[in-house]
Amino acid sequence: MNNLTTKVRLSTMNFLEFAVWGSYLISMGMFLATHGLGDSVFWFYTVQGLVSIIMPALIGIVADRWIPAQRTLSLCHLLAGGFMIATGLVAAHDLATYGSLQFAKLFTLYTLSVAFFMPTIGLSNSVAFNILDQKNMDTIKDFPPIRVFGTVGFIAAELFVNFASFGGTTVQHSYSQFIVSGALSLLLAVYCLTLNNCPCKKGASRSLADALGLKAFSLFKDRKMAIFFIFSMLLGVSLQITNSYGSDFINFFANPELSEYANGFMNGWWAKNPTFLISISQCAEALCILLIPYCLRRFGIKGVMLIAMFAWVLRFGFFGIGNTNFPGVGYLLLSCIVYGVAFDFFNVSGGLYVDSQTSPEQRSSAQGLFMLMTNGIGASVGTFIAGTCVVNKFVKAPGLSLEQQLNGWHTSWLIFAAYALVVAVLFMFIFKAPKAADESKKEISKAEDSVDGGGFVEK
Repeated sequence: MNNLTTKVRLSTMNFLEFAVWGSYLISMGMFLATHGLGDSVFWFYTVQGLVSIIMPALIGIVADRWIPAQRTLSLCHLLAGGFMIATGLVAAHDLATYGSLQFAKLFTLYTLSVAFFMPTIGLSNSVAFNILDQKNMDTIKDFPPIRVFGTVGFIAAELFVNFASFGGTTVQHSYSQFIVSGALSLLLAVYCLTLNNCPCKKGASRSLADALGLKAFSLFKDRKMAIFFIFSMLLGVSLQITNSYGSDFINFFANPELSEYANGFMNGWWAKNPTFLISISQCAEALCILLIPYCLRRFGIKGVMLIAMFAWVLRFGFFGIGNTNFPGVGYLLLSCIVYGVAFDFFNVSGGLYVDSQTSPEQRSSAQGLFMLMTNGIGASVGTFIAGTCVVNKFVKAPGLSLEQQLNGWHTSWLIFAAYALVVAVLFMFIFKAPKAADESKKEISKAEDSVDGGGFVEK
């Protein structure tokens, strides 16, 4: 493959990788809630974080030692896609037989699917880096514009499930979202086999402790790093809440009994297209990353982290006062716009901070620990608590009227906003600025390289 062909092929891989996820991640909570599993939604999002704690490390060892990375990636997508299609078929059977979804078998198949999918996010990066190295291409320059196609794929999948219909029902409201995701996963499994070989590392001896980043826990001996990782976990609590409940909340306004909203502004169009509305969050995410180099220069790493934390306050707060009528829909749009700052600013600046504060031999495991604390432990605990202690109490409790449920939604979002505000204020006073501005130039330069290359957006 020449360089252009390599970029196109790896961009296609990234597009499909995140289209698999975007096909259900945003709309699944709404589908589950409207078909009998409203009080169990949090489990489907919590388990993503739980499997992310160990499965990527295990699959990484397999790719390092025994099966070439592109084949491991293919095998993971084959299994993830098969289990996801089975999830969709079981959902179809449940609806036809019982009129509602049954938890046990559906959740088991879904868990097996995400257990093999979640490792593919990091593994697809490894495949891309390996192939770029083989072609003597510059990963810092050439990878970001490749990776941004992942975000494009995620957005494209969101738009597809929002507007496409099968059997008179849009994909976002149907079990077919699982089948679409599974089909894309199987397609990618075949596609990965056509990529360049990424051989196992000779003499690779990375232990499970290394792969999980457990040795990086020694960084907790440094008070400054311990504080940072604890706040990373506390902020990670917020990461999956709007993915879990955002579409369900917006779609709530489409209830015919809430005619004020269902037949209100634009004839209830926004309430009927929640996946489209939330896709604006990912568009904002792709654009807001362009602001990071400027903000790092202007405010420093701590300032950028604080901006991200207060953006989470606004993300939840705007949901708390928003609705799908005018002007309430404006608050929902603002929530989607600030999401780009909330998500990217902390992930990027946090990664740069870890890189700047650790020795070269610790950096990989330290980055793994950062992801473990945020997307693993933090996201899992946060989604579980959000579901069991807040949404299920204020929105999904038996016997609540529609008005009480609506008030419960607003109360829930404002509780999440208050939590984010407390974390931000504590961080402001407890976390100390890492180092002088002139010592941060290297980190700012790294951010500029990523943005100049087309952006780097993690999901």
